[in-house]
Amino acid sequence: MDKKTAIYICTGCGIGDALDIEQLKEEGTEDFSIDLTKDHPFLCGQEGVDIIKQDIEGEGINTVIIAGCSHRVNYDAFNFGQGVIVQRVNLREQVAWSQPPKEEDTQMLAEDNLRIGCSQAKDTELTEPFKAEEEYSKDILVVGGGLAGMTAALETAKAGYQAVIVEKEASLGGFLGKMKKLITMPYKDVSESGAEELIKAIEENSKVKVYTSSTVEKISGAPGLYTVDIKANGNGASERVGAVVQATGWVPYDANKLGHLGYGKFKDVITNVEMEEMAAAGKITRPSDGSEVKNVLFIQCAGSRDPEHLPYCSSVCCLVSMKQATYVKEQNAEAVNYVLYKDVRTVGQAEDFYRKAQNDGSVFIRGEAANVGEAGGKLFVEADDELLGERVKIEELDLIVLAVGMVPASKPETTPKIKAPADTEGADEDGMMEVMPDSGFFANSALNLEYRQGPELPTLKYGFPDSHFICFPYETRRTGVYSAGCIRRPMETAKAIDDAVGAAMKAIQCTEVTAEGKAVHPRAGDMTYPEFNMQRCTQCKRCTEECPFGAINEDEEANPLPNPTRCRRCGICMGACPERIISFKNYSVGMIGNMIKTINVPEEDEEKPRVLCLICENDALPALDMAGIKRMKWSPYVRFVPMRCLGSMNLVWIADSLSRGIDGILLLGCRHGDDYQCHFIKGSELAETRLSKVSETLDRLALESERVKFVEVGITDYDKIPVIINEFMETIEEVGPNPYKGW
Repeated sequence: MDKKTAIYICTGCGIGDALDIEQLKEEGTEDFSIDLTKDHPFLCGQEGVDIIKQDIEGEGINTVIIAGCSHRVNYDAFNFGQGVIVQRVNLREQVAWSQPPKEEDTQMLAEDNLRIGCSQAKDTELTEPFKAEEEYSKDILVVGGGLAGMTAALETAKAGYQAVIVEKEASLGGFLGKMKKLITMPYKDVSESGAEELIKAIEENSKVKVYTSSTVEKISGAPGLYTVDIKANGNGASERVGAVVQATGWVPYDANKLGHLGYGKFKDVITNVEMEEMAAAGKITRPSDGSEVKNVLFIQCAGSRDPEHLPYCSSVCCLVSMKQATYVKEQNAEAVNYVLYKDVRTVGQAEDFYRKAQNDGSVFIRGEAANVGEAGGKLFVEADDELLGERVKIEELDLIVLAVGMVPASKPETTPKIKAPADTEGADEDGMMEVMPDSGFFANSALNLEYRQGPELPTLKYGFPDSHFICFPYETRRTGVYSAGCIRRPMETAKAIDDAVGAAMKAIQCTEVTAEGKAVHPRAGDMTYPEFNMQRCTQCKRCTEECPFGAINEDEEANPLPNPTRCRRCGICMGACPERIISFKNYSVGMIGNMIKTINVPEEDEEKPRVLCLICENDALPALDMAGIKRMKWSPYVRFVPMRCLGSMNLVWIADSLSRGIDGILLLGCRHGDDYQCHFIKGSELAETRLSKVSETLDRLALESERVKFVEVGITDYDKIPVIINEFMETIEEVGPNPYKGW
């Protein structure tokens, strides 16, 4: 592409008052071939946009550099089509609003920002969307035929797309089909489950194909290009789909581990699931002798919120017990229900049903069961009543119902062994391996993904599929695979329905943007993808091992095999590659290196230090923008270079920056750990890990380790940005100027 470049400088929003615009045009564009430079007081207004469009049409401008506000705003106004490269330079939030006007340091900051933008525009190539040789599919595979799965399939069909349900049981319905009744909004009463109507709607919908008594044998390929091998009633079948919704649901916590509560010891101690099935079958009776029940005790948090069993709350158990108490009352109006609870948690809008249970005569006792026993053919429970401050004994009980928690059907404990991926350490002679909580492999192989990283979705510590819990609740670490319902987290039926709708819409969105060659979340619409210069590849496997999304497989010789439609365009593979063979059309190691080289580094006697800040575009950069909007001030000696993800950082940038006189390097990335906020899961963590190895480079250059620092920044930490920067500048002042200045 022969570039014809124009720079448009906005002088509005205080930019013109803070800077010498003519000097900026001259100093900020030196060393770059610029065909046209203009300024305007309201560039994002219709008149300003029209000026740019006229130059594109009349002057043949195809590379536009907008120097004004943050690239995070007015992006629609400055979209001039796929054939025009647009580069944004921040002069508002990072300069005019955060620095004193008309000062030399403020002017130098603006000039450096413009040079960085010019360098990036120079190295940027027009994006070419990825187009696979195979035909894309927009069908949606739904694994699981319970409430969430059936809802996801129906919503997919309503939107005009084909859905394929794979259900392991002989019929659809899941736990919904085993329920007697539901608590429905507005949470004042119970109603029929609606399972039969939902199943009928599935059967009558021509856009929903159902496989029952079936399992997924293998899912190979990538979004838009998945091939699904299905074992259906002993026969084989194959489907082509574009995205997957996993709605495999939940299983009750294993009550056999709750012997201290009488389960397995006394026949009349049952679980809430067994209670529901008994009620749905027709009548609630004592399992021991079939007699009618008159006194029932519900023990809440049976194994839940207990570090020895389930550490978390399943959120629905309290409501389920209250619902089941209504069954007992319907059957016998004279019956008495006791509820022994730690805390009553009627989440959302369900407080009214709690009041209904109280009004119906249920007796709520706050405390924990200390002893469960039997006397004279009846059960009793001794409990420490927290409100009375004494031990109480509840006697003459016909039935004790344990409110066991919800465990995701993918939790490793459900099956002790799985078929291990090839060359997995720890596999036995049959290729099987035991599943450990941190192994990265998963017991319940509902998906059987053909990924280098394993057959199932990576899970969080409690066994729920991992996703970005703040921004992308349905997304998993496998692009194109979305979780819905109780496989994602414990939830009631109303929430499961909403969840299924959301996951189905995300899956449809994935098939559409994939067919257009665009990325999904979080860089939605990005039409770049990683390109590999395989001639220099050393088969080190760093890219395949560090990609959080399984976007790169490998062949027998360890050559990377990229799957572009799995890729989320974070650039982590680019930062991982020691040979720097991976790049994007508008993001590469060389491009960022050239941007850093355009920073003007004053001589030591000028006493103007320079600090490079590599900043994550997802959390830290929005926080920086917000600090600017709040007119907060920070050192004018810092130069910001945005990263797609801090995990894309290549250590060569650190070495090159320090060797040319940059005094310090500050990395601002997302929080990582169990409650990570990194949009790319592991990016920030990988950046810090790589940075821990930079000491060797610093030692070689005879520089202090304090010159390089990593700081976690959340999107709401805008007030901390100036403090972080100014404290780092104090450190740089203490260690003194970089001795490589002027070399």
